[in-house]
Amino acid sequence: MGELYQTQRAMRNLRRAALQRGVIGVLDIGTSKIACLVLQFDGSGTTREEDGVGPLAGQANFRVIGSAHTRARGMRGGEIETMAETERAVRTVITQAQKHAGVRIDHIIACLSGGRPSSYGLAGDIALASGKVGEHDIASVLASCDVPDFGRGREVLHAQPVNFAVDHRSGLADPRDHHGNRLACDMHVLTVDADVISNVANCVARCDIALAGIASAAYTAGRAALIEDEQELGAACIDMGAGGTSVSIFIKKHMIFADRVRVGGQHITQDIAHGLRVSPQIAERLKTVNGGIEATGRDDRDMIEVGTNTGDWEADRRTVSRADVIGVMRPRVEEILEGVREVLDAAGFDHMPSQQIVLTGGGSQIPGLDLLATRILGPQVRCGRPLRIDGLAHQFTDPGFASAVGLALFAAHPQDEWWDFEMPAEAYPARSLRRAYRWFRNNW
Repeated sequence: MGELYQTQRAMRNLRRAALQRGVIGVLDIGTSKIACLVLQFDGSGTTREEDGVGPLAGQANFRVIGSAHTRARGMRGGEIETMAETERAVRTVITQAQKHAGVRIDHIIACLSGGRPSSYGLAGDIALASGKVGEHDIASVLASCDVPDFGRGREVLHAQPVNFAVDHRSGLADPRDHHGNRLACDMHVLTVDADVISNVANCVARCDIALAGIASAAYTAGRAALIEDEQELGAACIDMGAGGTSVSIFIKKHMIFADRVRVGGQHITQDIAHGLRVSPQIAERLKTVNGGIEATGRDDRDMIEVGTNTGDWEADRRTVSRADVIGVMRPRVEEILEGVREVLDAAGFDHMPSQQIVLTGGGSQIPGLDLLATRILGPQVRCGRPLRIDGLAHQFTDPGFASAVGLALFAAHPQDEWWDFEMPAEAYPARSLRRAYRWFRNNW
């Protein structure tokens, strides 16, 4: 874990340097689109907790001064498939965002949705030699967490302490200066395929920009789409992207679980193209303009022209009904929601004190989706737009930009991660491995 810790620590140091300079970029590399925001910080420092172990530690004032998005190229399933094509698209969107902002960005924070995310709950505890919790004790208890074997080719993307306990007093956000005999910690760790992270880092480096951080799109979408009460009391965020559907669960303002269903909006488009024998471009238009899930009697008579300019009279005058479009879309949407249900069941979501579910992402805008989701996922379902942040263009308030907006919040309001603390040297050797468990099952 030592090499990983040093890499993450180096990126966080780059981010701090960028924040001191006052400008940083965030880059959401999705399957269907790539978005870039340029953030400017006013240097006023923290707004709530001056330096904390809480969820708002390091919060700073910022505004968006530049933004751009473009169609993604070379991507499949949230992962880079053709490096040269993705690099061109990334370079284009960064250039456009810089031009809009009128400044050059040297550092960027990126997020990714692929990489087969996997969640672990780790626990550790230590004796308090002085009878009171200090900075060194927090570092020591984080280092004492029993790290399982994540498997070959896996890398930790997030490692966040989600709960501290001093003796029997649990649920502490910041245990420093608490008196007691033992300090315990629960930590959520999210791992992804190392190759996926390396590809993103390589793509950014080829655009001559330093990578100052990398985050999970499931995490950033939840940060943007869940309101403060939902993050505190407990909620699941379902980010319906083109290449897949990300699932994240939050409680006490921390993400405690993330996973991904490898089916998304792109698969719905492909179904329409194959089922109605139209081009992918027409299928995408049918999905976004005429799509839906709940058919009515009127939809049989609502005819849509899908002809082309081939010169073939019959082909050029071809029409389909809206009912046909809905008939193709609904089974795939049901498959996505059933997959989400399986993920939530496996995570133990039914043990959570709150069963709130928030749908976001481009796919969440399908008419009738909320009603179908209520039947499959449970009664407490709403569609969520990203939080408004200062300077954000109106088009970026669309649910499809939840990950990008959440990434801006992640850049400005970093939740504490393992590598934020000075680790004792003895943390680096191989540790005894125990079976990881999901933290919230034992605490809620």
